[in-house]
Amino acid sequence: MSLKLGKSFNRCYNLRIPILKGFYNIGIFIDKRSTFLLFKIDPDFSEINYYSKNIKINMFKNLESSKFCETFIDLHNFRKNTLDISNQFEKIKPEYTSDISFVFNESIVLSKVEIAEKSIFDCLNIYGFTINSYSEEFIFILTERHNIQKRLGKKIVRTSGLQIGTSSSLEMLDSYNQERLTAGKRDFSDSIDRDQVIKI
Repeated sequence: MSLKLGKSFNRCYNLRIPILKGFYNIGIFIDKRSTFLLFKIDPDFSEINYYSKNIKINMFKNLESSKFCETFIDLHNFRKNTLDISNQFEKIKPEYTSDISFVFNESIVLSKVEIAEKSIFDCLNIYGFTINSYSEEFIFILTERHNIQKRLGKKIVRTSGLQIGTSSSLEMLDSYNQERLTAGKRDFSDSIDRDQVIKI
C-alpha cells in the first residue's frame, strides 16, 4: 500500500536497519520549511511470517512518553525569543553508558541561513541507539529536526522517536525502566532525615 504524503512533505531520507534475519527500510519524510516529520516503515524479511510476529514498532511524537528515553536518555528543553527547543538529545545517562550504544549518528543539512551575521543550519539529525545485550533485536531512532524561521529570526528544534524491538528486548527495556523507577523511590526514602520522622 502506497503512502500518500500530499503537499506537507518534500524531502525524504532512507535508512536500512538490520533486525534479526532481515531488515526494516525506513523512510523519514520531512518538510524543508517546517518541523513536520513522518516515518514510513517497510519490513524486508525472507521468513516474514515467523519474524514479523515477534517484532513490535512504536512511534513517539513526545519523547517523554518513551520508556527508552525516560530510562536511558537525558533530554534538553530551552526557550527564548530566538530559540525554541523541545526534547533535544543531550546525552546517554552516565550510569547506562555500558548498557546502551550508538549504532549511527547522521546529519543532513538542508540549508544554511544567515541571521544577525551568524550562520545557522537548517538540518535533520538522526541518532540510532541499541541495548547492548539485544543489539540484533532492538533499535531506537531519535530524529531531531532543526528548522530556521528566518522571517521570525528563530530556530525551532523538535524531536520524534521510532522504536523497533522484539518481545524479549522490550521485556528487558521494561526491566531497566522498572529498576530505575524503583531506585528513584529508594533514593528518596533513604534521603529522609530519620530524626525528623515522627513516630506514633
